[in-house]
Amino acid sequence: MDNVFIYIFFALFSVLNPLGAIPIFVGLTQDSTKQERSRISLWTAINVVIILIISFFIGEYMLKFFGISIDALRIAGGIVIMNSGFSLLSGGFSKNRGVNKEVQNDAQNRNDIALSPLAIPMLAGPGSISLMIATYQDYAAPLDRVLVCLAVVAIGGSIFLILRSADYLSKALGASGIVAISRIMGFIVLAIGIQYITNSVINIISDINF
Repeated sequence: MDNVFIYIFFALFSVLNPLGAIPIFVGLTQDSTKQERSRISLWTAINVVIILIISFFIGEYMLKFFGISIDALRIAGGIVIMNSGFSLLSGGFSKNRGVNKEVQNDAQNRNDIALSPLAIPMLAGPGSISLMIATYQDYAAPLDRVLVCLAVVAIGGSIFLILRSADYLSKALGASGIVAISRIMGFIVLAIGIQYITNSVINIISDINF
């Protein structure tokens, strides 16, 4: 049971990659006070948790409404996750997550950036949302679903701590350190996406044979 918590935590941490978001957060909050950065960090984490929990519990009904099979979702989600992995490996994280220069300039003029663009699409993007929807199908036992929710809350806590310490981490890790970590995360994310697609293809072939 503990494996469920650990797997979901590290899978989400890799896909969300809050460490890779540090430079963007620092850039968007460079004129903010320490208290404002703490508030933005907290609400970004809360928004991410809410988005992921809603996706986890409501996603299945959305699939039924649109007539989308879980295997089709896994394949589509796997492609999105793989794309995120490639962007992390190639250094195109910001552009791939929808946080380009225009979005950053627009965000500078907003009073609150915790929901957009920080929580979505920078952190809780299509890859993590599709991962949560598929996870609901993979873990049907009530206790497993509780552990999944606890893992999401733990992810929220990690996001808060990382963003709150963004200035310190940015200086400690440096640009090269953040890039190195992002590329390691990118490799893991790429593997997760491939695994999702592989499992779905195997399921589809098995259904055809039987």
